[in-house]
Amino acid sequence: MAKSIINAGVCGFCTTVDVQSEDQQMATVTITTECPSRKPLEQESFETDGFSECFGKPGDGEAYNWCKQYCIHAACPVPIGIVKTVEVACELALPRNVSFEIEK
Repeated sequence: MAKSIINAGVCGFCTTVDVQSEDQQMATVTITTECPSRKPLEQESFETDGFSECFGKPGDGEAYNWCKQYCIHAACPVPIGIVKTVEVACELALPRNVSFEIEK
């Protein structure tokens, strides 16, 4: 199992991503979130092939398709956070934190 806590930024909403993979290929993704737009996703989960999800073209995977149903902000970091968590759950990468440092 792999878990990520995504602090989305200025909106202040946190999303927790849990990914289970028994065979390091297929992964089941569930989330809990404070985001009112993404709240319906808590009632669902999706399964994806970890290799296809992590090494396909950005924006083409199941994580993005799943999130597009309710996403209202193109810069939301939740979809990429899901992909990174799948990557770790399927042992395609080591668990390391990811961050953006934005200045103006």
